[in-house]
Amino acid sequence: MTIQFDEDKARQRYSDMLHKEEEDAVQMLSAKYNVEYVNLLNTPVNTDALRLVNESASREAKAAAYSLLDKKIKVAARNPDDPKVAAILTDLRTKGYDPELTICSSQGLEKAWKAYKDLSFSYESKAGSLEISSEEVAAIIDKAKSLPTVISILENTVSAKKSYRISRILETIVAGALAVDASDVHLEPEETYVRLRYRLDGVLQEVLQFDNETYGLLLSRVKLISGMKLNIKKDSQDGRFSIRLPIGDIEVRVSVLPGAYNESIVMRLLNPKSISVPLEELGIHPKLLDILKKEMDRPDGMILTTGPTGSGKTTTLYAFLKRVHNPGVKIITLEDPIEYHLPGIVQTQVNDKGYDFLEGLRAAVRQDPDIIMIGEIRDGETANIAINSALTGHLVFSTLHTNDAGGTFPRLVDLGVNPNIIPSALRVSMAQRLVRKLCQYCKKEAAVEGEAAREIEGTMATIEDKNLVPADRTKMWTAVGCDKCNKTGYKGRVGIYEAILMNIDVEKAVQSGASDREIWQAAKGQGLLTMKQDGVIKVLSGTTSLDELQRVISIED
Repeated sequence: MTIQFDEDKARQRYSDMLHKEEEDAVQMLSAKYNVEYVNLLNTPVNTDALRLVNESASREAKAAAYSLLDKKIKVAARNPDDPKVAAILTDLRTKGYDPELTICSSQGLEKAWKAYKDLSFSYESKAGSLEISSEEVAAIIDKAKSLPTVISILENTVSAKKSYRISRILETIVAGALAVDASDVHLEPEETYVRLRYRLDGVLQEVLQFDNETYGLLLSRVKLISGMKLNIKKDSQDGRFSIRLPIGDIEVRVSVLPGAYNESIVMRLLNPKSISVPLEELGIHPKLLDILKKEMDRPDGMILTTGPTGSGKTTTLYAFLKRVHNPGVKIITLEDPIEYHLPGIVQTQVNDKGYDFLEGLRAAVRQDPDIIMIGEIRDGETANIAINSALTGHLVFSTLHTNDAGGTFPRLVDLGVNPNIIPSALRVSMAQRLVRKLCQYCKKEAAVEGEAAREIEGTMATIEDKNLVPADRTKMWTAVGCDKCNKTGYKGRVGIYEAILMNIDVEKAVQSGASDREIWQAAKGQGLLTMKQDGVIKVLSGTTSLDELQRVISIED
C-alpha cells in the first residue's frame, strides 16, 4: 500500500496550527492588558466603524475599528499600550465617539485591513445623504487640477470596477465634477456605451465613455440614494441627495429620464461656494447697482429677477439677502431646495407633499417677517400673495420665468394679478443671463472690424446714457485656451443684466394691458442698459468675447 503525501494539506494544517497558537497567545495576553480579546477572523467588520480610522493610521498603529453602535465604537489592537493606538482613541473621542479597546491577533488585523480595499468613500445616511470622507475627496480634488487629470482618475476608477464597489465610481464622478467646478453631471446611454459629460461654465464637455454593464449598476445606485423607485423604468423620476463636506452640504438634484437604450441621468450640483457671491461681484453695472441698493433700503415693495433656468437668478437673490441682512430685521425664505445656508435667516424648503411655495408663503406672512424671499413664483395664487405682501409693509424678492425685463408685467397679468395693483408693488423688474469670462491667462487682443464693428457700434448707438459708452471701441479680446482653463479659453461666469423701473409711464402701460414691447417703449428715458448693451460693454472691456455673447443672446438688430 502506497501512502501519498499531500504537501498542500500539510502546509494548510501547519498554517492553521500557527494561527491557533497566535490566537491562544493573544487570548492569554488579554488578561495582562486587562482588555477584552476578540477573534477578528470570526467577527464581522462593520465598514461604518472601519472608515472612521484612516487606513494608513490603522496600519501604523496595528489597530482597526470593527464595531459601531450609536456612538459606541470598538477598536481592536495588537498592542493596546502603543501610543499610536492611544492617538486613534483620542481622535475618536474628539469626534464624539465612545471608544472601547480590545486586543486581537495580527492575522485578525490583516482580515480587517482587507476590507479597506472594498470600502467606499461614503455611506448612505437614513436621511438620504451621501457622506463622503473629506480626506478622500480632498485627495481627488488635490490631484484633479485640470479636466484631463479628472478624466484620467475616472478612467482608472471605472477600469478597476471589479475591485471597487459601484459607490466608488459614483463618488469619483461627483468628486471630479466638484474639482473642476462643474454645475451638472450628464450620464447618457447610447447603444454600445454610455457618455459622461460635465457642464463647465454653462457648456457641456465630454469627459468619458464607459460600458453599459457598469452603467446599469450605477443607475441603480443613483436611484437608491436619491429616493427613487428601482422598478420604474418607463417613467421619469426626480430625487435628491446631499454630500457632506467641510465647506458645507452640497445638495444634488437628480433627474432620471427613460430613453431609447436606457434611462439617462442628470445630476445638478448645488455647490454653496458657487452661490455665495457678493452683490458687487455679480457683474451688475454700477448705475443699476446703485438703484438696486436704494430699492433694497426701502421697507416694502418687490424686486423681481427673471430669466431661464441656469441664468443665475438664485445667486442674485442670495446676494440681495446678504445685502439686507442685519439683526434688526426678520427674513424668511421659501426655497427649492435651500442651496446656501445664511446664519440669522429663517430658511424653509418647499416640497411636493403639501408644503409648496403657496402654502409656505401663506405661513411665512403669519411669522411677522420684514423681508420675504420666494425662490420662484409659479402660479397665480403665489403671485397674488407675493404682490399683496409687497403692498402691506414687506420687502419681497423673487424670480419669474420670462425672456426679458419687459415680459415680467404681462406675465404677472397672465397669472391673474390685477394690473392696477402691480405698479404699487413692483419696484424693479430685472432680467439676466450668464456669459463665460475669458481666461485671463490666455485671452488674445483683436481689432474690432468688419461685421463685429458694425454690430458693436450699432449697439452703442442705442445707449441712452452716453456716459456709459466706452471711449475705446477699437479692440476686444478672443478666447485661446490653455491648461488653466481646460483648453476652453474661458474660466468662470459673470452676469449680464437689464432692468425696468416702475415710473408713471410704465404704470400707465401696465394698467392698459400693454405687451412687453410696449412696456419697453414706455421705459425709454430711464437710461439703463439692456442685456445686449451690457454684454457688448463687457466685450469691449475684455470680460467676455463677442462669440460668447452671441451664444447667449442675439445681438443682431
